[in-house]
Order: sequence, then C-alpha cells, then structure tokens
Amino acid sequence: QVQLVESGGGLVQPGGSLRLSCAASGSIFSFSAMGWYRQAPGKQRDMVATITNGGSTNYADSVKGRFTISRDGAKNTVNLQMNSLKPEDTAVYSCNAWFGGLSYWGQGSQVTVSS
Repeated sequence: QVQLVESGGGLVQPGGSLRLSCAASGSIFSFSAMGWYRQAPGKQRDMVATITNGGSTNYADSVKGRFTISRDGAKNTVNLQMNSLKPEDTAVYSCNAWFGGLSYWGQGSQVTVSS
C-alpha cells in the first residue's frame, strides 16, 4: 500500500511563493511517475506537473515558467515550488503516484492566493 502525505499549503498573497512537499511511504524512485494535480471549487481536477522515474517533467501551460517539480531522494519527497502565484492558482493540490499499474493519491493540501 502506497501512502502519500502532502504538506506546505496555505495562504499567500498574489506574486508570492509556496513550496509543496509530498512524502511517500516507499522509495520515490520505485514509482513509474509522480505528479501534482489541483482542483478548484466547481472545477475538474487538472494536472499541474508530473515527473517520470527517468526524471522527465511535464507542466500545464498555465504554470510553465512559474512552477517547478523536483525530487529529493534523501528525504524521499516530491516537491512543487510555486512562484509568482496568482489568484487563479487557488485550489486543493494533491500528490499522485503510479506504482504497479495503480494510481495513488494523497489527501490534498489547500493553496489559497489572495490579498
């Protein structure tokens, strides 16, 4: 059973930064891919950023140049650095991992961008 625990969400002003972390119960390098997704109220869940086992990354067009996904093998975490945040980035951000053909999700972390 894979467990994912997110941390680092909160309230930030427009233009500010936040860093989300996702701690996994197994080695992050054992997952075929990991990623961050977000869901705003009344909207579907969308991909924000993904990283494969080989280190290839993919970003939603709306966050390119502002967000960076990375892995920390020492801490066994996948992180999402979010800069130049906008009110439209407000959402619940969830960590995702693919392992053994199955998809696993964390509980989600609220990010609110507001003045």
